[in-house]
Amino acid sequence: MSDLALGLALGYWGAGPPPGLAGLVTAAERLGYDSMWAAEAYGSDALTPLAWLGAGTERMRLGTSIVQMAARTPVATAMAAMTLDHLSGGRFTLGLGASGPQVVEGWYGQPYPRPLARTREYVAILRQVLARQKVSFDGEHYRLPHPGGSGLGKPLRSTIHPLRPHLPILLAAEGPKNVALAAEIADGWLAMFYSPYDDAYYRDALQEGFARRGATPEAFEVTCRVNIEIDDDVQAAADRVRPMLALYVGGMGAKGVNFHYQAFARMGFEAECARVQELYLGGRKAEAAAAIPLAMVEKVALVGPREKIAEELGAWRSSLVTTMLVSGDEPRLAAIADLVHG
Repeated sequence: MSDLALGLALGYWGAGPPPGLAGLVTAAERLGYDSMWAAEAYGSDALTPLAWLGAGTERMRLGTSIVQMAARTPVATAMAAMTLDHLSGGRFTLGLGASGPQVVEGWYGQPYPRPLARTREYVAILRQVLARQKVSFDGEHYRLPHPGGSGLGKPLRSTIHPLRPHLPILLAAEGPKNVALAAEIADGWLAMFYSPYDDAYYRDALQEGFARRGATPEAFEVTCRVNIEIDDDVQAAADRVRPMLALYVGGMGAKGVNFHYQAFARMGFEAECARVQELYLGGRKAEAAAAIPLAMVEKVALVGPREKIAEELGAWRSSLVTTMLVSGDEPRLAAIADLVHG
């Protein structure tokens, strides 16, 4: 495969906007980063930072990783996507995700059950809007026009003409069924906690989705957030990744309903995940991080001396991933670009 593209992972804000973001984005574009990606949880949104920061760029693609479907109706998401695509000159990529029941039901007050069926309907409506059709949909989860109310609703067509009727849509997925859905109905897959050493079930899931589609698309993007920590001390580098893994494996989702936990369990770390979750949910977060073994870190991250990382990059270049999403200050972004692109 061709060399990996690099994307700048902006994530979502903590208590407020991180300082120096505009300068960091400018530096990333100068260093050859292909794209920048903003996220949302239950604070900052994913679209506004891209509009603000994207105005200072010329080449970088602007992606959402992710827009949460429960946050907006399908047509509201389509409106934002078309608007940003026009403003950026055709550089916007729409990354969508179902999120989890705690956020969907607790923050948005929306139902979570049957997320795959909901996603299928959501994307179908997006496609109608982007094709500038009169939007009409009679699904289980979405119905347009609304069947009740005044009865005056009618199918409407977007007033603006999309800059790109085939604006790329990527789906966030961790479980095999969701990955297959991405291959079937989307233009790419937003992967998380992907391991190039344990990806047979992902390859099978993608092939299942492409078979349902009837063909394998010429271009199918796979983006993945990858922690890259350069340090002569491998354990010190891994220590900078462990707290994040402990958070996701142990605390992101209720016990028994944690997709990140399940992703690592499929890699063979079931016992380790159980221990991390027990410690994390018990309030012992530092111990939970310490319980993450180095082997678990190295499955999904690149940690250690430059020579070690350069060698391990070979597995990523041979993987399904086409774009690695990374983060850091300007010197760190420069070091990563030098490692990946030489």
